[in-house]
Amino acid sequence: MASTYTANSGIEKIGAGEQAGAWGTTTNNNFDILDRAINGVGAITLSGTTHTLTTSDGTLSEGGNKVLVLGGSPSGTNTITISPNDQDKMYFVHNNSGQTATFTQGSGANVSVPTGSKALIFADGAGSGAAVTDLLDGLAYGGTKVTSTATELNLMDGGTSAGTTAVAAGDGIVTNDGGTMRQTTAATFSTYFNANLVTVPSAITSSSATLTPSSAQSIYQKVDTSSNNVALTLAIGSLAIGQYIIVDKTSSSNTLTLSYPSNSQGVSLGNSASFAIAINQNGTIFTFVESIKY
Repeated sequence: MASTYTANSGIEKIGAGEQAGAWGTTTNNNFDILDRAINGVGAITLSGTTHTLTTSDGTLSEGGNKVLVLGGSPSGTNTITISPNDQDKMYFVHNNSGQTATFTQGSGANVSVPTGSKALIFADGAGSGAAVTDLLDGLAYGGTKVTSTATELNLMDGGTSAGTTAVAAGDGIVTNDGGTMRQTTAATFSTYFNANLVTVPSAITSSSATLTPSSAQSIYQKVDTSSNNVALTLAIGSLAIGQYIIVDKTSSSNTLTLSYPSNSQGVSLGNSASFAIAINQNGTIFTFVESIKY
């Protein structure tokens, strides 16, 4: 009975009663084929625009390697045909050829590996209709497919190429939510920043009070004078230079008197609903006050 060969790596299966005295040679050759199929790294020299990657039965061949390092000087995109078309194959590919390498086995799908890139591919060995698949295309973590493009991943990795794309309310922004990366809309960020740009304490109703900002946020402060006159002292507190306090006298009844402890400067808002704006310009006192009556 003559030798036969395994379907995918061409390892020789010696027929019963065959190769008397030659078993050692054939077996050692088979081990070499196995070694190449498991861990072999083959340097594949490309030229022109086509190349046939062949696995031959019973012999060491370049198609039998697990890792393919593509080199040479192809003249353009190089189409690499995996032969024969009825063998299942899986390859780790590192393309250093200077051109795109397109792997094909039959009339099914192909895989293109750009120069400088790496890929993990398999050929299904389906004969004339055989297809090649990129195993890293549609990579999933926890059941969720990763759909990022190379450009998107480069930006996440710290890319420095900034564009001028306008930001719309529905655009997504990636944020670290307590250690979990999530995506939310630009509108959500806008709502948060607007809500936290200015502190809005509860309305002051007592006849005498001191307003001391406890955080570096401008303040919008309502004062209700409907029941009594109010004397309000404004302190710099934690305000940064340029931040401000807006005092909103919400009632036309009674009087609101503002004073500033550092220089005793003050302003009185009489029997009208009014605004007073105090701006921290030098870090120690309010040096500008505007009263707006309406």
